[in-house]
Amino acid sequence: MKKLLLSGIALLTSVSLLAQTKWNADKSHSNINFKVTHMMISEIEGSFKDFNAVMTSTKEDFEDSKVEFTAQAASINTNNEKRDAHLKNDDFFATDKYPDITFKSVSFKKVADKKYKMVGNLTMRGVTRSITLDVTLMGTINDPYGNTRAGFKIEGKLNRKDYGISWSAAMDNGGAVVSNEVAINCAVELIKEK
Repeated sequence: MKKLLLSGIALLTSVSLLAQTKWNADKSHSNINFKVTHMMISEIEGSFKDFNAVMTSTKEDFEDSKVEFTAQAASINTNNEKRDAHLKNDDFFATDKYPDITFKSVSFKKVADKKYKMVGNLTMRGVTRSITLDVTLMGTINDPYGNTRAGFKIEGKLNRKDYGISWSAAMDNGGAVVSNEVAINCAVELIKEK
């Protein structure tokens, strides 16, 4: 009886593992973007050029998927070399000490057709905080090369001070040079692992 029970557990475990599908980011068709307000009158956009993202799904509608993401902080790009160098130093990301920005999902729940709430732990500059992101499934397709692809739009906001990124300079009108709120806007295209 014990042998039969152990065999049954092993079979269920193997079926569960087989049901998992891994999706890897197609970095050439994905972007990890952010936006901040500059001097309270304009918006500056930036991105991380070196990153990796993996999703593990067990359901066709992606609910309850697991997501892991890593970006190299030193790959930050705002189309201004001087500003990028400042962002890499101790005033902001301190990339020599904290080279990675990571995210690991805790939940991925469907809230409407093609709409999800993803909650996870985001780590920047050695600080980990929970963050909630809005995710939209843009669609799935079979490409001409035999791959299955899924596209997602990911949006959210965070306060950079929560992660120890607190540099700013005050202006005469009382505003700040850089807003504390950072808007996240990503488009990620994933390829199903064969």
